Amino acid sequence: MSLLETFTKKKKLSAAINQTAKARSSEGTAADHLYKGAYHDYAEVLVGDPLRSDTLYNWGFALLHQAKTKTGDEAIKLTQEAIAKFSFCLLLNPSYLGAAIDGGVAYMDLARLKAVDFNDELYEAARINFEQGNAIQAGTASYNLACIYGLRDEGEACLAALQESKSKGSLPDVDSIVNDPDLDKVKDQPWFVAFLAALNEKSETIVAENTQLVSEPVEPKEL
Repeated sequence: MSLLETFTKKKKLSAAINQTAKARSSEGTAADHLYKGAYHDYAEVLVGDPLRSDTLYNWGFALLHQAKTKTGDEAIKLTQEAIAKFSFCLLLNPSYLGAAIDGGVAYMDLARLKAVDFNDELYEAARINFEQGNAIQAGTASYNLACIYGLRDEGEACLAALQESKSKGSLPDVDSIVNDPDLDKVKDQPWFVAFLAALNEKSETIVAENTQLVSEPVEPKEL
């Protein structure tokens, strides 16, 4: 980092510290606005080293998977720490796809651990993360969104998300979809049955075409 960059970042850091001090002496919306501005400046100070984002993401990824091996308060604590790392990663790099998607997964895990209602803010936070993932790369988190809409029994939104996932090539295989408990509320609905039937028909067609290609005799080449 050059001397000019160091000076600029130090100046930005001082401004953020001063803004934090003002926020502490303010209240309500004014305080929130000041805090938000300070957070933005703190993030800008940290921007510039890609290893920071990668480290935060992988740290969060490790915490998320460790949490899956625990139960109760310990699992909750680890999942919350993972969310914090993913959130900080996205603050530094809003285009970090892994942090957006795994952050949404972590919010869903936390919602399950706390056994909250499907319309709770934790599920809504997961939805926002998945939407951010789709904004970064279209369709990558559409199936995750379908799961949230499935849990909420929002059939129209669920189908639209499944179709988007299919069109972008990010849809899991049929068996995974059928056995996904997040979709239990919609599995018996006509539109879902029709969607799966279309998937099965396409799969059978592909298998038949591949079988035909293999079974066709190969003409020997003349030397």
